[in-house]
Amino acid sequence: MEERYTVTLSKIIGEFELETLYLPDLPENIHIECTRVNRPGLQIAGFYDYYEPARIQIIGKAEKKFIDTFSEEERSERLETFFRSLPVCVIYTSSLPIDEKTLEYADRFRIPVLRTAKSTSEFLAAVIAYLNVELGPRITRHGVLVEVYGEGVLLLGDSGVGKSETAIELLKRGHRLIADDAVEIKKVSATTLVGRAPEIIRHYVELRGIGIVDVRRLFGMGSVKDTEKIDLVINLEPWQEGKMYDRLGLDEQTTDILGIKVPSIVLPVSPGRNLSVVIEVAAMNNRQKRMGYNTAAEFNKRLMESMGADY
Repeated sequence: MEERYTVTLSKIIGEFELETLYLPDLPENIHIECTRVNRPGLQIAGFYDYYEPARIQIIGKAEKKFIDTFSEEERSERLETFFRSLPVCVIYTSSLPIDEKTLEYADRFRIPVLRTAKSTSEFLAAVIAYLNVELGPRITRHGVLVEVYGEGVLLLGDSGVGKSETAIELLKRGHRLIADDAVEIKKVSATTLVGRAPEIIRHYVELRGIGIVDVRRLFGMGSVKDTEKIDLVINLEPWQEGKMYDRLGLDEQTTDILGIKVPSIVLPVSPGRNLSVVIEVAAMNNRQKRMGYNTAAEFNKRLMESMGADY
């Protein structure tokens, strides 16, 4: 069964500086668990099929204007029906005025009513993005997450293969650490994964023989970052004699994380190999691919053209 996550209404109020017009309980005790929101124009019109009260209900200028077209008696009846459906929360945008009758129904059915000065479209975009991050499905992977030239690189491999040491070398070369040892990964959209460190180990690295190192204090604030997208997965493994490793880069490999296929490569680890430089090149090459240029494919094309010219 898929685990469900929640975010408290108090966090949403703090994040968006919402004005509280009515709260039936402490906002810390009110939990939101749905990433989707709803503009209840259809519900005000009387259509409740496919209606989800777990969604935050957002009333903007269009909905308010529609409500005001009804007679006082009919408006009162429709608002009562709407609040009786027990939406988890109602938020008015654009600093819209709210009459006493609305707050009376909110009090009767114990529905939180909030307000923001932001426009409806601006607030919709912001709150959906926020909910996707806070409530997205997540897993924890054993690995290291670093930012290299703007690319989020997730280093995976068996314990002792050298992930943390490689991360320290990358930090010395001006890149940034997001997480060491445990990486919390959230799916924030159909194509995007974001990683961060658990709070208790954030900005720390464990180095065998030395112990726990506080990266932020040793290398400065510019060496750490709280979150980062995962653009590339690099699997580190001890060099195996006789194993065929990809030498051209034509084979596109991916790693499936929470249903999203992330580009990945396997890097063999051997004494004397400068992994930090190789990872820098891998990050730049991955960025180049995302921008539409594939070096391996271009080289193969030139090779085929050259062979064709020879014959």
